Amino acid sequence: MELNSQRVRALAPENDPLKMGMGWTVEDLDKPQILVESTFGDSHPGSAHLNQFVDEAMRGISDAGARGARYFTTDICDGIAQGHDGINYSLAHRDMIANMIEIHGNSTGFDGGVFIASCDKSVPACLMGLARLDMPSIVITGGVMDAGPDLLTLEQIGMYSAMCQRGEITDEKLTYYKHHACPSCGACSFMGTASTMQIMAEALGLMLPGSALMPATCEDLKEMAYKAGKQITELVKKGIKASDIVTEKAFENAIMVHAAISGSTNSLLHIPAMAHELGIEIDADTFDRMHRGAHYLLDIRPAGKWPAQFFYYAGGVPAVMEEIKSMLHLDVMTVTGKTLGENLEDLKKNGFYDKCEGYLKKWGLKRTDVIRTFDEPIGDDGTVGILRGNLAPEGSVVKHSAVPKEMFKAVLKARPFDCEEDAIAAVLSHRIQPGDAVFIRYEGPKGSGMPEMFYTTEAISSDPELGKTIALITDGRFSGASKGPAIGHVSPEAAEGGPIALVEEGDLIRIDIPERVLEIVGIHGQEMSREEVDKVLAERKAAWKPKAPKYTKGVLKIYSEHAVSPMKGGYMV
Repeated sequence: MELNSQRVRALAPENDPLKMGMGWTVEDLDKPQILVESTFGDSHPGSAHLNQFVDEAMRGISDAGARGARYFTTDICDGIAQGHDGINYSLAHRDMIANMIEIHGNSTGFDGGVFIASCDKSVPACLMGLARLDMPSIVITGGVMDAGPDLLTLEQIGMYSAMCQRGEITDEKLTYYKHHACPSCGACSFMGTASTMQIMAEALGLMLPGSALMPATCEDLKEMAYKAGKQITELVKKGIKASDIVTEKAFENAIMVHAAISGSTNSLLHIPAMAHELGIEIDADTFDRMHRGAHYLLDIRPAGKWPAQFFYYAGGVPAVMEEIKSMLHLDVMTVTGKTLGENLEDLKKNGFYDKCEGYLKKWGLKRTDVIRTFDEPIGDDGTVGILRGNLAPEGSVVKHSAVPKEMFKAVLKARPFDCEEDAIAAVLSHRIQPGDAVFIRYEGPKGSGMPEMFYTTEAISSDPELGKTIALITDGRFSGASKGPAIGHVSPEAAEGGPIALVEEGDLIRIDIPERVLEIVGIHGQEMSREEVDKVLAERKAAWKPKAPKYTKGVLKIYSEHAVSPMKGGYMV
């Protein structure tokens, strides 16, 4: 098989001298050439430690007889971006990182790629980027940070902040929590988007088995990075490309794992976006269909009890897959060069589970305390659903595993707000009352870049009364840490004149999660027939005027003009 790097060398005589100018030897020029792309940078704990894994991957590549080249596309942190307009850049920067990976790979001419990232948008960006390059590829994730004192984890800070603003805890207590919630590098230690997407990368077959969501501080992770560096050379020799691994069956496996772990709703943006790059049709409805009847097994925060580091201690992705094996396509190819089924059998023989169990025993726990058995699940109808109706004709997303049972069926009174700041002020000042439906709109991809409504969800879910009596409905999205009665991704979004833009104070909103319904059933407090409601909405639409674009220059202008619906993945076209 002709190597792409050698083809490019033959076309560009400047290639050899330029590479020798940065230290390559003549012998290096003839070797397979591997792109090592990471999001390393002093941007947040999920990326600040990644260079050590870059070094290990480079060493593995060299020992396997290839030549690596380090490239960097530092990501931002959703946590640091929270609370100000910085969060509006979050989803857009996923696509920008994917763009840079495409540029790096195609402008130079590599034979394979190692992609190293940890967090919410960087992992899906790598998945999108490697899908565009479609060459032999392997992913290394930077693991998860340790929990703090008394197993404190970062997603609790939003709750404690709301409690402090309500006077339930002191400023000193909040400060203590803030100063101890992130004791090490790694992704945040709960089943948020970062942890979910690490797991998705392995579930798709793109990571060495058992390597997702390892504690960032453990030596096992560095060893995995070295092994990944060696393995990419094998994939190049065998000509196994990303598209040979990430097939429609692989996506279905990942979605079944997503249901089992109660994964982040943001996966409904990222998995379809990657599938789009490979020409595969995966959308939010695929998640809804596959989650129905799926077994939810993982007792990890925010919906469960334990920090995310315990996921690896309990056996990680392979342990989950063993429990749901009957629901998986075991014949799919993976980066080991073997099928998923072969990988799972190998792990039983090589001591992987014994090693993990040793970690768990230190905490006095057994595997089923963290990962339930298929026959005794936490839930048996998946964890996310797609709601539709005259309020969301194209759909909306709810993580029903995190919704109080009292809110599975409800008729609520609309309280619309055109930005999150106004909504959270109303919640914290008790202007929101039981029976209200808090709307936050003009926060979709075309409205403001689709930021997270994290602080509002935390303010609601941490309130003993409101957490079980109201709902939050938005065309924005949520943090993977969010819990409580929250419905997002409402489409079409307000900026496009979707029905969410037409809701007025006091309109009656019906939520029926079992029936997957989200609809307007009354106007200004008075129940009406569907025909009467439709007539009022038509009148309101005729009078509706779009808001002026929020961004008139830069990245967010580009993103808002080119982003597709959240139901399709929010990617740019």
